[in-house]
Amino acid sequence: MQTRKITKADFDQIVEVIDRWWGGPISTFAHPIFFYELGDNALVVEKDGRLIGFLLGFVVFKTPKTGYVHLVGIHPDFRRQGVARLLYENFTERCRGLGCIRMKAITTAGYEGSIRFHEAMGWSAEEVEDYAGPSRKRIVFTKDLTPTRIAQA
Repeated sequence: MQTRKITKADFDQIVEVIDRWWGGPISTFAHPIFFYELGDNALVVEKDGRLIGFLLGFVVFKTPKTGYVHLVGIHPDFRRQGVARLLYENFTERCRGLGCIRMKAITTAGYEGSIRFHEAMGWSAEEVEDYAGPSRKRIVFTKDLTPTRIAQA
């Protein structure tokens, strides 16, 4: 598997397959802004020249400087094979290189697969009431990127 920066051809393919990959209408979440304006850090994973996963993310330049994962999609035939882990690890390293000290993502409450994945990757989860508007709670994931200091004996 190879990870690389997204291209316009990749984005065009993503909007064609995302509803099938997710099993429902979600293509509006793959807004063109994530390629044209925020695409410097968006990534795709290929295997044998075939798109098998993507991560639409960006850096929030406020305090604390944060890498934000907006949307991830994995081809159904390649789930549970480390594709999402590879995307998250590569995106996190890109964010570190840009000076981010925190990562953030959200999901809908009850989306247990996402919650288990983020927790397995070392992210903290907090349920936040009204996060997306009245009566629209979300699970907010964060991960601290500050270096840990080794205690001196």
